[in-house]
Amino acid sequence: MTADTPRFLPYGRQWIEADDIAAVAEVLRSDWLTTGPAVTEFENELAARVGACHAVVCANGTAALHLAALALNIQPGDHVIVPAMTFLATANAIRFVGGEVVFADVDPQTGLMGPEQLLAACKRAAGKPLKAVFPVHLNGQCVAMDQLAPIASEQGLQVVEDACHALGSTYPDPHGRSVPAGSCQLSDMTVFSFHPVKTIAMGEGGAITCNQEHLRDRLRRLRSHGMHQNPREFAHPELALATDGTANPWYYEMPEPGFNYRISDINCALGRSQLRKLDRFAARRSDLAARYDRLLAPLAPRIRPIARQPGQTPVWHLYAVHIDFDQVSLERAALMHALRARGIGTQVHYLPVSDQPYYRQRYGDLDLPGARSYYRRVLSLPLFPSMLDTDVERVVEALTQLLA
Repeated sequence: MTADTPRFLPYGRQWIEADDIAAVAEVLRSDWLTTGPAVTEFENELAARVGACHAVVCANGTAALHLAALALNIQPGDHVIVPAMTFLATANAIRFVGGEVVFADVDPQTGLMGPEQLLAACKRAAGKPLKAVFPVHLNGQCVAMDQLAPIASEQGLQVVEDACHALGSTYPDPHGRSVPAGSCQLSDMTVFSFHPVKTIAMGEGGAITCNQEHLRDRLRRLRSHGMHQNPREFAHPELALATDGTANPWYYEMPEPGFNYRISDINCALGRSQLRKLDRFAARRSDLAARYDRLLAPLAPRIRPIARQPGQTPVWHLYAVHIDFDQVSLERAALMHALRARGIGTQVHYLPVSDQPYYRQRYGDLDLPGARSYYRRVLSLPLFPSMLDTDVERVVEALTQLLA
């Protein structure tokens, strides 16, 4: 890149500063690189930040979704509702445990599953053993949990919020009070991701928050091979206990198999440092999104920001727009290539999961017009907290020229 070439703007990226590096270096000089104090400290700080009683941190967001499905004891043949507009991992986690996915449609303007889409999915699954729903918060906006939670309760469904896009976001509860995503006031568990493009970065990392001790304990066991060292739960005291009745220090039991989904102190040290910056990162993302909104307004109706959810304070993970590609007579791929040639990265979030070959073969070609409408028009523009105001202007100027 020459001095005259503008820097490349990806659709998202981490912001690592000197104190983040220092936090990781401190762990590297310590006695614990994994399963040490930094893990517990990050869990405690994350739970406090989102207003939950417990947090269990793990290898990544996909592992978190898998652990949540296991903790709900979803069995082969159980059916779970998942919105079609999400990343593969939300649906795949249900299949990992043998469950069947019931894809719900989404609002074509927001990409979010609403109460009407949830009810339609419940109706389509009538007569099947329907166990849970995994609503997905998208781009930083949350589903209307105040409307979905009563439906889930009436249908006897357990609820796991996929908040991998929504750390720091809030939504109203049924009384109009602001609720942080992850507080689990209207769900059984909430799942987060700390991939580098997310609001805070751990390199790789995920977490599940909950308010019930039995869920916390099962999640902890399942992330570490299914083993525990709790004397009160030992099945074989004759092997577990010394003659004085104390537990043998080497002894552990595995009541059910789990996975090696643990995460290192190195990741958690970075996560703790980043978590302290969440408010600053959130404010900068909000400022950048507002700047996009203002500068893109003259390009309507050819391009519009996705519709906003009422009563929410989103922490924008992605800045997604809808483009009328028929009106501009330009294919989406051609636009993405042209922007990339100008040093601007974009992405599509997401292809409807129900259209993936595996799920089409398993469940057929589903009629989900909202998801397909959202997908046909959506494009994610660069958004990350280290962006400059002039970067937003550059993106909008390029769009103005290319969509003219």
